[in-house]
Formats: sequence, structure tokens, C-alpha cells
Amino acid sequence: MKNHWKLLSFFMLASSLAAATSVAGAQSIRDRIKRRAEESVGRKIDKAVDCAMGDTKCIDKAKAEGKTVNVVPASDTAPKKGGAAEAQATGADALKPGEGAWANYDFKPGERVLYADDFMKDEVGDFPRSLEFINGSMEIVEWQGARYLRASSDAKFHIVLPQPLAERYTLEFDLAVPSGALWIAPLDNEHKQRIEFHNGGKIGYHEDGREYTGTEWVEAFRGKMYRARVMADGRYIKLYINDRRMANIPNANPARGSKILFYVDGSQENPAMFGAFRLAAGGKKLYDALAEKGRVATQGIYFDTGSDRIRPESTPTLKEISAMLNEHADLKLTIEGHTDNVGSAASNQTLSEKRAAAVVQYLTEHGIDGGRLSAKGFGATKPAEPNDTPEGRQNNRRVELVKM
Repeated sequence: MKNHWKLLSFFMLASSLAAATSVAGAQSIRDRIKRRAEESVGRKIDKAVDCAMGDTKCIDKAKAEGKTVNVVPASDTAPKKGGAAEAQATGADALKPGEGAWANYDFKPGERVLYADDFMKDEVGDFPRSLEFINGSMEIVEWQGARYLRASSDAKFHIVLPQPLAERYTLEFDLAVPSGALWIAPLDNEHKQRIEFHNGGKIGYHEDGREYTGTEWVEAFRGKMYRARVMADGRYIKLYINDRRMANIPNANPARGSKILFYVDGSQENPAMFGAFRLAAGGKKLYDALAEKGRVATQGIYFDTGSDRIRPESTPTLKEISAMLNEHADLKLTIEGHTDNVGSAASNQTLSEKRAAAVVQYLTEHGIDGGRLSAKGFGATKPAEPNDTPEGRQNNRRVELVKM
């Protein structure tokens, strides 16, 4: 019996040792696999280098070392996440409406958005589904928390509209074009009529053999991301970069086609990048629309993302509201804040109330009697359009003026 228990104890000990050895061996194998995977990832990361547009020394050095080059706009103009869609232009963060260069800024976006896209619904590496591809090498990339269309060769694409452009329209988009230029042809024919944004910030407009060229080159814009804007009203065209009006053409004859051609210079070393497109139709002046319908929506009051801080790009629209109230002393307004349906209903309601109150506060601080104003927020409860498209959501993020 004693020998039997000894033999049994020996086998149990041997089994335990074998199991322990097996676990330890498996753990060791898993550790080795994990280390090798981490080393592999590390090697891949080490082979990718971010180089600013036009930084040929960085690009050449990375290539000489066998590393992958990821060309991006200069770091000091990197947009914040969600900034492009909310029109956060470079240098605007510390300013209020009417301050700095924004005091003379006169761009007012159209109130009805026809096309809008920030590419957040597309896959990185794809071409945007909302645009029409013509030719070139283009793909969506992600940078600083936002999505951009990168052209790493000379490339063409269309914005396609369901109908021709209105008499008054505005076009906004983020742009970096470090080498060459971007041509925009509203007639889908770049040789008949086009708007030009050159590297270095120079602006041009060509029409049936006539040429209008801005005289100013702004070296600070070269290779960096900026907000490009076009405002057409009848025969009038104004062109902007960030807070600067770069061209003022009163006797143009801008086309109103249903396809807008974009033709851009790009390369692997100097890719062009686009982001946060917004094309909107204009209309009557605020007072005329208010007198006709008793309410008017505006897309021209911008806020920081998820905030009630009014951005300086709002200057022209706020000035128009102030002037209207000063010219019509009997006019009283309710300022309504509206949002899309992204986020919780409670947070959207609170945000809309705060934004409406911020507009009232701005107007009272600029001489308007507070007794003529009230503020209401409706969150996402009164959409102007369905929220199932980028354009619909953009039109729903609005401030409305309602005649009391």
C-alpha cells in the first residue's frame, strides 16, 4: 500500500511539472510572438515620416533612408478636429467678430446649402462618393483628426449639382496647393472660364480671353492649408483666402452651370489637399426675406464645434443684422438656435439655447436694445431638411431670425 501511494505521488508530481512546463512554454511562445509583432509594427512606424509640403530636405532624407514619406501641410496651420467643417480659419481662434482683419471681411455664405462634404462617411484610401472622378491619382487621407482629398498627381474631378447654380452663390473649401495652381471652372470648361488659386496665394480669373489677376502674393500661404472662398453675385465675383479678400471683380460674367470642374496640380512630393466643401445658394438680403416671410435662416453665423463661442468669420452677417435693427427701430426679433440630430437631444437643446443667447449678447453689446430681442433654442426638433445627408445636416445647423 505504501509503495502504491509513493508511485501515485510520483506520477502526480510528474504531471504537475509537465503541465507547468507546458504553460510556461506556451507563455514564452506568446511573449516571443508579441515582441516580434511589436517590433514589426515599430519597424513599419519607423519607415513612415511626416514631411511638410515643399520640405525637400525632409523628403530626400527620408527617401535616402528607405522610409515612407507622408507629405502633409505645414504644422503651424494644422486644423483642429472638426475645425474645417465649422470654418475655423487660420489665426481666428483668439479673435471675436469684428476684431483684427475680420473687421473688413465681407464674405457672407449663401443660406441654402447645395453641396457639403467633409469625407467623414467615406473610407480612408477611397475617392469620395459625393464627387465625380475624371482623372488623376486621388484618395482620402486622415490628418489631425479630419479627412482630406489628396491629389498626388495632376487631377480633375466634378462637383455635380441637381440644377444650375443660382444668381448668387458661395463656395468654401480647405485647400493646400504647394506647387502650381487649382483651376475652378463653373462651365466644366477650364479654357472658357476659370477661377485660379495659385501656390503662394495669388488669385486669378479668366473669362473668354480676358484675364483678371490679383496683384498680391502671400508667401505665408505657400504649402499650408487655408480656407478658400468664392462669392458670386450677378456679375460680381469676390475671392478670399482666410480673412483676406484677394480679388474684387465687379464686371465679370460668372457661369451658372450644374457641373463645377476642379483641375489641380499635384505630385507625390507636393500633393494638393482639399477638405470641408460647402457650396450654398444665396438669396435676398436679410431684411427683404424677413419682411416677406416673417423669418429668415442664416448660415453666416459660425460657432466653434460643440460651443457657443461665435467665430470672427461671422462678422459680415452680424453686421448686417445690427444695421437692419438700427435702420428699422420698430423691428423686434426672436433669435432661434437650431442643430442637426447628431448627438443627444438634451445636449443639442442646450447648445441651441446657448448659441441663440450668444447672438443676442453680441447684438446688445453692439448697441441694440435688449428689449427688442429674445433668444430661443429648439435643438434638432425643427429640421429644415432631413438629417440623412451632409447637406441636410448643414442646413439644419442654423440661426433663424423671426419677426416678433
